[in-house]
Amino acid sequence: MGTTATAPVEPSAPLPRTYLWWLAGTRASSVGDAALATALGWTAAGCGGATAGLVLTAITVPRTVLLLFGGAVADRFGAWRTVLVGDAAMLAVVLALAVVDRTGGSTAWTLLGFALLIGTVDAFQLPASGALPRLLVAPGQLPRALALRQAGGQAAVLLGAPLGALLVGAVGLAGTALADAATFAAVLAVTLRIRPAAEPHRPAAGPAATATAPASGGLLAGTADGVRVVRRDGVLRSALVLAGVAAAGVLPVVALLGPLLVRERGWAAGAAGLPAAGQALGMLAAALVAARRGAPRRPALGAGLGLLAAALGTAALAVAPAPALAAVAAAVVGAGSSVFAVHLGPVVLAGTPATHLARVQALLTFVQSAALALANPAWGALAAASGTPAALLGCALLTAAAGGAAVLSAAGGREKGPRPANRTTTAPDAPAAD
Repeated sequence: MGTTATAPVEPSAPLPRTYLWWLAGTRASSVGDAALATALGWTAAGCGGATAGLVLTAITVPRTVLLLFGGAVADRFGAWRTVLVGDAAMLAVVLALAVVDRTGGSTAWTLLGFALLIGTVDAFQLPASGALPRLLVAPGQLPRALALRQAGGQAAVLLGAPLGALLVGAVGLAGTALADAATFAAVLAVTLRIRPAAEPHRPAAGPAATATAPASGGLLAGTADGVRVVRRDGVLRSALVLAGVAAAGVLPVVALLGPLLVRERGWAAGAAGLPAAGQALGMLAAALVAARRGAPRRPALGAGLGLLAAALGTAALAVAPAPALAAVAAAVVGAGSSVFAVHLGPVVLAGTPATHLARVQALLTFVQSAALALANPAWGALAAASGTPAALLGCALLTAAAGGAAVLSAAGGREKGPRPANRTTTAPDAPAAD
């Protein structure tokens, strides 16, 4: 579909219709996923707390373990093809879940089995989906495209969880799964129509191509080659380290420490959702502003300032005397983390060799997941030993240190602005719209 563009595309030009249609489909699917996650958690809780915990773990473990392998698969066979197969596979899984729940009822074992399937498909779907924006928009449009994608993701989270609660109460798990299946059918239809004009499977001949060629020797060697590319690239290596530290300092603030703070302060149970709502609204607002403003001129400075803002919000949350002020502080955390993400994400995606797009996206997600897995128990233990405000202040210090390092790097003259996309194939600057 479409032909390879030869003229450069202005960053302020409208985003391609192919990308906007794909984004609309994926965000609708994200709403369905969030609703299904709520319904799965509710149904599993009916089997006991231990089962509920196992179901959530059964989604997370295969997603994390297979993530790097999924990135190698997407780079080997193409991000578009991998996304297409992943959409079809997830459609089949949620339809099967609806049939099983409607005909025989869900047991702990069936819930665990479907959770494992969902996590496995996610491991292949997430890196491929993360790579597609690079193939659908011009390099200069990546910041706006990724910011709009992030804003849509936050809107999906805000809508999906309450929708899932309503659906599971009205039509049960089977009905919620059918609703999610409808969103996957829609995104599958859209994905079929937005195939990029070219996908980088094999680089052109020459020394530059050899440096970024897909590793021979199978998918495991390709996985290792993705790690090697990041290790040898100073910008990518620094960005992934910064993303890991930020994940450890920012992500536990509201998800883990927010509810602990509400309980420790003796606030009403209804206040438990206020920090999460404030964070989501802050992230959504900052992402929408970034989507409108376009490419940042100094991404390292912007990312560092975003982390410093998140650190300030975290410290304010630690001393918040009332639920409303806690929600405001969480909104600052969300806005700061969103500013960080919209500055860092385009640098990583545009600076990745075209032959390694999905593998680098997989590694970025893996680094953040691993950092969070290590940070959550550490911050939880500190909260139990010294109180939740102490743990929040620890998060603020870690986040501020990461943000300060990024700002100092930019002030020291080591930042030269976003790098152009490292293209080693005929990947399009902007594919023709439908």
